[in-house]
Amino acid sequence: MACDIRIAAQSAFVSTGYLRVGLSGDYGIAWLLTRLVGTARARELMFTTEKVDAARCEAIGIVNRVVPDASLQEEAFALAKSMADGPAIAMRYMKDNLDEALLVDFATARDHEAERLVRTTMTADHREAVQAFIEKRKAVFSGK
Repeated sequence: MACDIRIAAQSAFVSTGYLRVGLSGDYGIAWLLTRLVGTARARELMFTTEKVDAARCEAIGIVNRVVPDASLQEEAFALAKSMADGPAIAMRYMKDNLDEALLVDFATARDHEAERLVRTTMTADHREAVQAFIEKRKAVFSGK
């Protein structure tokens, strides 16, 4: 649950299971689950210990997408590669924006987002993206 993007095979399922063995939870499950699916759904999943199939996990936000079992590794690696090939500085600032959105008020988040946007306009990756757009080609990012 701590990953930025979660992909599941069609045959996957999750279950909190702690209640069945007399435990309250660990590894931050309450914090993570509440942020992924909301308070009411997190409570339902923790209190009922139900087995949740991949399709429902996708519907309630535990996973971002469900793929055929046979293509899980291929699709996960393709997604990871596409993100790794992207503009690293912009990705870092985007993650900062998203993480901070949970902690600060709207005006502060908006101001910090604007500051980061200005910083990314000065990167070589941004210049490359603009040039690639003009030349109608795929951008090749350097992380600078």
